[in-house]
Amino acid sequence: MSTAGINDALLDPIRQAGLSELAAVASRNIEKAKSYAEEKGIPKAHGSYEDLLADPEIDAIYNPLPNTLHCEWTVKAAEAGKHVLCEKPITPTMAELDRVEAAAKANNVTVFEAFMYLHHPQTLKVKEMIQTGQLGKLQMINSWFAYYLPPEDKDNIRLAPDLAGGSLWDVGVYPNSLAIVMAGAGAPVEVWASQVKGETGVEVYLEGQMKFANGVVAQISSGFSSPFREGAHIVGSDGLVKISEPWKPHQSGQGSQIIFSTKDGAEETIRIPQSDPYLYEVEAMEACVFDDAEPVVPLSLSRDFLKSVLALYQSAESGQPVTL
Repeated sequence: MSTAGINDALLDPIRQAGLSELAAVASRNIEKAKSYAEEKGIPKAHGSYEDLLADPEIDAIYNPLPNTLHCEWTVKAAEAGKHVLCEKPITPTMAELDRVEAAAKANNVTVFEAFMYLHHPQTLKVKEMIQTGQLGKLQMINSWFAYYLPPEDKDNIRLAPDLAGGSLWDVGVYPNSLAIVMAGAGAPVEVWASQVKGETGVEVYLEGQMKFANGVVAQISSGFSSPFREGAHIVGSDGLVKISEPWKPHQSGQGSQIIFSTKDGAEETIRIPQSDPYLYEVEAMEACVFDDAEPVVPLSLSRDFLKSVLALYQSAESGQPVTL
């Protein structure tokens, strides 16, 4: 749904997945849709999103529209009987998430948020290490994701306040979601955040701290005003995990690795074979549709993610801690 640049990450995984077929693309302009379809080797082009949803041959859609359009078109897709992989953040408000959840339930379709890294073996391995006690008692999660976005690029939707722009909505949702998944205690019970706003009024840097009901603390940061940087450290009483490529672990083309250090000074490198997190995401949708599997990222988990992001923004605006 649309010719967004982010589509490129999904085109080949859809083709590679065993039960999926890349069948159509829609744009609000038929000539643009046809040109894109020809360029990308997509069989069918639609000149409106409505035409795509009316196509009886389409079973599922990918929604990469701007953040403020996620709810409207995910709900319309669900009402048309289509399953939806919706780009993150699934919605920027709780009321919209309620609408999405109600539409998915009423129309018996799968809808989930496109956090590809949560499907990847690297993430699942770290989660397993925590759950089996290899890190001892979990204490702290520290993660970050930032890159440089030229401030003069004022037409970029990531800098548009009316389109839910800002670094937390764009890349900060990754450290936020990682903290919640690894802490394993639902949404945080208290957050604090500080931000720096850019010329358009959205924040170009944000740092936050999150406290969970089980005592785990997370520190996260996101930004548009520094060189590219990413990473995560997960600290327990007995061990530390360092993840150098937490979000797109296959991008280097050489697989990925995590470093596990113990309190007695031993260090182990755990290598994860190269694999595409976007392919796992597509296969997760297939499992939901064909096998009634539960989503890796159910809407209940997306609700915890959203509660946290909204509280972080509230704290950043007020300068005060926020209790959830």
